[in-house]
Amino acid sequence: MTNQCHIVYHVPALLEECIAGLCVKPDGHYIDVTFGGGGHSRAIMEKLGENGRLMGMDQDLDAFANAIADERFTFAHGNFAFVANFARYYEMEPVDGILADLGVSFHHFDEASRGFSFRGDAPLDMRMNGNARLTAAHIVANYDEEDLVRLFTIYGELRQSRRLAHAIVSRRAVKSIATTGDLVEAVRPLINPAQERKELSQVFQALRIEVNHEMDALEALLRQSLELLKPSGRLVVLAYHSLEDRMVKNFMRSGNVEGRVEKDFYGRVTSPLRPVNRKVIVATDDEVARNPRARSAKLRIGEKI
Repeated sequence: MTNQCHIVYHVPALLEECIAGLCVKPDGHYIDVTFGGGGHSRAIMEKLGENGRLMGMDQDLDAFANAIADERFTFAHGNFAFVANFARYYEMEPVDGILADLGVSFHHFDEASRGFSFRGDAPLDMRMNGNARLTAAHIVANYDEEDLVRLFTIYGELRQSRRLAHAIVSRRAVKSIATTGDLVEAVRPLINPAQERKELSQVFQALRIEVNHEMDALEALLRQSLELLKPSGRLVVLAYHSLEDRMVKNFMRSGNVEGRVEKDFYGRVTSPLRPVNRKVIVATDDEVARNPRARSAKLRIGEKI
């Protein structure tokens, strides 16, 4: 597959900063838990020597088409919530670095049939793993109003969550909401025309996070990273919305997603990780001009103590 195809699948944000944060050793073992188009993985491979190894993970089997033809590379089809199991199976542990780009690939937004985008009309799916049972259509058809309020408030960070939930429940009582177009039609009266793109994105984001259990998977990944990383190993995470970033920030400062600080006998704060970047890393204006989707990317790097 040509490089152009990989770019179409996904353009990685903060690529140079991510690779620098991993501090790749030629003979190191690394895991890219969000392989996607392989952009980050290819940059890692360029720095590996003949004894280095890289495992690229993705729960979407479409990403397998981008697999790197190199004996040092292993593609693992699975959810990063089970990264420790895959690392053990492929004899990768312990590792020198773990990279996670939590953004949705261009491929998912641009492949209309997957139902991730409000552009056009397609089945309301949103599954990263096509074999999973839960779909966005099931959620809008079956979740009660209070559960929908919770999703739109917590995962979508929408102020009009209660009104949106009520509109969906009222609409489905008379007509099913089976496609992305149906959903947009149901919520559009409550969307601020001046903020339509942003607010519709937040509605779709909330459903996508629920469909793919993204918060649970992220917590599992962060927790397992401590088991997998060698001392001085690096954890590099790109987040794209405040809920993810808050979890990552808390974890890198305290070793838990709640941010619960623990102290030793002498009152010193103890944490299994040392934040490498005290201040979150964001894309430059030049990068945002080239790749507008990098605007919301927030990069944090932790080193295992």
